[in-house]
Amino acid sequence: MGNAPLMPKATAVWLVENTSLTFDQIADFCKLHPLEVKGIADGEVAAGIRGHDPITSGQLTREEIEKAEKNSGHRLHLSVSKVVVPEVKKARGPRYTPLSRRQDRPNAILWLVRNHPELKDAQIMRLVGTTKTTLKAIRERTHWNSAALTPMDPVTLGLCSQIDLDFEVNRAAKDKPATVEDHGQTLVPASVTTSPRPEPSTTEDVFGKAKPAAPQDDEDNFDADRVFGRLKDVDFGE
Repeated sequence: MGNAPLMPKATAVWLVENTSLTFDQIADFCKLHPLEVKGIADGEVAAGIRGHDPITSGQLTREEIEKAEKNSGHRLHLSVSKVVVPEVKKARGPRYTPLSRRQDRPNAILWLVRNHPELKDAQIMRLVGTTKTTLKAIRERTHWNSAALTPMDPVTLGLCSQIDLDFEVNRAAKDKPATVEDHGQTLVPASVTTSPRPEPSTTEDVFGKAKPAAPQDDEDNFDADRVFGRLKDVDFGE
């Protein structure tokens, strides 16, 4: 069976009043029972319904109706609209919680507050369908039943799906500013501690006294003429 036209009963009323189609043809096109179409013709069914013209709405053509009127065995075919109407997405409203599970909602809120403190109030309200007043009362321990509350996983309670919970947790983690962890003082690498230290450039020793000048090498100040001149004056004897 194909798709039914818009307002099938109103369309059937118009076809009964304005065409010579059989009850079976109208019933097949409008997806109604033939006896129901007969009741429309007799005024027993859809007495207060105004007929809807399927030609004006583009669901039928005059040629299709005339063809069916000439041949009682011909089945009417719904015209395909040339205009593509985009599907209207319904806005996601507040989550509906069954009455039997509403008493567990505070327990689920307490579980989320303790186990996922990074979640914002709006995220928790979306997950379990609570109000800001109730959430604030549970956070501040001013809820009328705070003493008897027990943290319970909202997924286990059926208040939200694991996919929704993971989505909100990951989203909160991305929005959380990154912090640099302080690991305290760390050990100096061995390559630094074992490397040779340069000699100090100061001219004082550890007691604050001036260091003695380093002796100069005699080879650097060797005067050959002076040495041989002294050898001439030396009497070696015979």
